[in-house]
Amino acid sequence: MDGRVADHAPTDHRGDAAVPHPLVAAHDLSLVFDAADGPVHALSEVNLSIARHDFVSLIGPSGCGKTTLLRVIADLVKPTGGSILVDGGTPEQARLDRSYGYVFQAPALYPWRSVRRNVELPLEIMGLPAARRRDSARAALATVGLDGFENKFPWQLSGGMQQRVSIARALGFEPELLLMDEPFGALDEITRDGLNMHLHELWKRTRLTVIFVTHSIPEAVFLSTHIVVMSPRPGRITQVIENTLPRDRELDMRETPDFLQIAHQVREGLRAGHSYDGATGPT
Repeated sequence: MDGRVADHAPTDHRGDAAVPHPLVAAHDLSLVFDAADGPVHALSEVNLSIARHDFVSLIGPSGCGKTTLLRVIADLVKPTGGSILVDGGTPEQARLDRSYGYVFQAPALYPWRSVRRNVELPLEIMGLPAARRRDSARAALATVGLDGFENKFPWQLSGGMQQRVSIARALGFEPELLLMDEPFGALDEITRDGLNMHLHELWKRTRLTVIFVTHSIPEAVFLSTHIVVMSPRPGRITQVIENTLPRDRELDMRETPDFLQIAHQVREGLRAGHSYDGATGPT
């Protein structure tokens, strides 16, 4: 199925008007892993186009290829068929240009480095001067609401605060695209609610493009401009649902008829794609 989140032609000029290309564009994307007991078809004919400044959630059962698709965008794995462009170039070029930040399921912070020095790590690898690293790290921590915690260590923070440090680290070099692999999945519901609200405010403020992997229907509906429904392996896009909720959102809106209607649409999309038929396996 054609997953069109944004249907834009590549950048060109028609008179004085520029036509923007999508930030991410996949066409007939496929990925087959070789395994000891035979090939594993992780992705099959994925077509997806994502506009700048959108918040797009990938949702589907375990093993449907959500994380694999995110890793293809990040150039962490190579597709075996089809094509994908990130900001008009290859994923490899986007990686080399540091066009995206990546937030993993676990914070993956070094316990012996302070919060600030954890955020500085990618900037250190990039060879930026110490003063610039400090300024960028402090600004990123302020963006996620952790100013004043620069000199703490990860073990002194709650799980939610550690994940915010991880987000700050991904934002430190000011990427246009933020890739998030189920970053709140291991957190308790109260902490997760707070981080959902914080991430939504961060997205509104920064106008980042976000691609977000989740298993939670309410989370996907609350955060997203578009929800991409994926089928069990081999992973395909079965539906792209536009979220018509207002841009300004509060947690209480999850009880409203409009919210519940979109959540029902996502659930029906998962059911139509056979997501409730007992699929198993890693994402």
